[in-house]
Amino acid sequence: MEQVDKQEGRDVSAVPIDDPRYDTAVPRQREPGAAEIYLEVQRSPAFQEVRRRYRRFVFPAALAFLLWYLAYVVAATAAPGLMARPVAGAVNVAMVAGLGQFLTTFLLTWAYARHARLRRDRAALELRWDTQEMTRGVAQR
Repeated sequence: MEQVDKQEGRDVSAVPIDDPRYDTAVPRQREPGAAEIYLEVQRSPAFQEVRRRYRRFVFPAALAFLLWYLAYVVAATAAPGLMARPVAGAVNVAMVAGLGQFLTTFLLTWAYARHARLRRDRAALELRWDTQEMTRGVAQR
């Protein structure tokens, strides 16, 4: 600190002895800040379990949906005769597959919300409350 003060041209002797910023007589134990608390929570087994449950649902579901969508697009471009085949009246295979895309979107949304409610929400809420308790002391300083 003296080196910085000397480089800036300040007189180090002008700093009052009772200034708490320059108090080196009492070693203070550093309390963790919010960043350290969040990193600690992120490394915790409970957080890792919530993330693992999330990934175990989202990655396979997203992959399945993307493959289904890709199959629809490829079939529409590579097999127009198949997609134009009538199913019932004026409704053809392409229309049924297109409506199937909407249906799977809604089903996937429902399945995600159900999975979150049953497998992650309670653990995530407990983590949230624990984190808020830990950071409450940091915010009050």
